[in-house]
Amino acid sequence: MKTPSAAGAWLTRLKPQPAPLRGQIIVSLRKAIELGVLVPGTRLVEKELCAQLGVSRTSLREALRELQARGVLEQSRSRGLAVSAISREDAKNVYHIRAALEALIVEQFILNARPDEIESLTADSEILKEAYRSGVLERIILAKRSFYDRICSGARNPIAFDILDHLVLRTSSLRSLSLSRKERQRQSVKEIDALVRAIERRDVAAARQIAAEHVMHSAQSVFIRG
Repeated sequence: MKTPSAAGAWLTRLKPQPAPLRGQIIVSLRKAIELGVLVPGTRLVEKELCAQLGVSRTSLREALRELQARGVLEQSRSRGLAVSAISREDAKNVYHIRAALEALIVEQFILNARPDEIESLTADSEILKEAYRSGVLERIILAKRSFYDRICSGARNPIAFDILDHLVLRTSSLRSLSLSRKERQRQSVKEIDALVRAIERRDVAAARQIAAEHVMHSAQSVFIRG
């Protein structure tokens, strides 16, 4: 288990952005969890985080409360919050729900997306596949988020977008287990390529199946080690 000081070496000071500061803090902490820098059980020390991120305690607490409400953080046995561990059963349920939801979102993308949005998705898929081939976890996570943000936007279903984001966030501590495996990276390149080809053909049935299988293969990859 990494200590807070080890995690702090990774966190960098935030710069003023148009987006609310709370959102920036959440993105930074989420990234640290997804990369395995903040592992389940790691206690978060507010004073250290404020210094490392360059934010006020008020802004930090707002972000921490939101992450706690989403189940990503939990009250530790000592004072303060810690990164939550998700049970195997809960994680399996999340992946099953994600598989159904992502199949729906892909279908709605095919039905609602403009031709230029499909072209943009194809370009995003090339970036994602290259990220998988690089094996760099941070590149994979960022490219994967951009790819699925594009699909959700083109699907014209912001409610599903919010639910999916919550589900992915809930299992954020498991992402590095799957995405860092070389075999899974190679498999994902093939799956993303097949998904985009089905979308370009506007083949709803094939795209739904591939989207759902992609999620469940991710789950299998996680539980190989679980």
